Amino acid sequence: MKRFVFCVVIGLCITAGLCGGRQASAQSKDEQQIKANGDMFASAVKAKDVDRIMKFYVPTPDLFVFDMGVPRQYQGWDDYKKEWQDLFATIKGPVNFEVQDMQVQSDGKFAFSHSIQHGSWIGANGNPVEIMARVTDVYLKVEGKWLITQEHVSVPINMATGKADMLSQP
Repeated sequence: MKRFVFCVVIGLCITAGLCGGRQASAQSKDEQQIKANGDMFASAVKAKDVDRIMKFYVPTPDLFVFDMGVPRQYQGWDDYKKEWQDLFATIKGPVNFEVQDMQVQSDGKFAFSHSIQHGSWIGANGNPVEIMARVTDVYLKVEGKWLITQEHVSVPINMATGKADMLSQP
């Protein structure tokens, strides 16, 4: 009897491992797709290609973004696209940009990620600008593609000075 129970337990563990493996594999594929999107997004930002950047967002009025600058929020794809156009109009020369430390969770239909995004460029006034931002994205799977439906970009505030910490470290 002990041998039978042992065999049943081992069988259940193997079965659970196989089923869990399929789920982990699906999540791993989703994670890989979203991380690849992060790399392609960084490439689009470096190229200052607004049309390519906007391909990572749901092309609807439902897109919602809290970005670092003013205004406080952007509602809709068109509104946020204009923000990218306005930003690039103020930048002289190339943009350096990378997505770091991206972590992704997915259930196959929805996903979220958080990452650190580092950018540097020369501003309209000729001064260098460098930002290390915290970014949280919520994704919706649309026709097999992961698109950002909500985004929150921020930098920490130094509570002693009340100023933004644009180059925050862990």
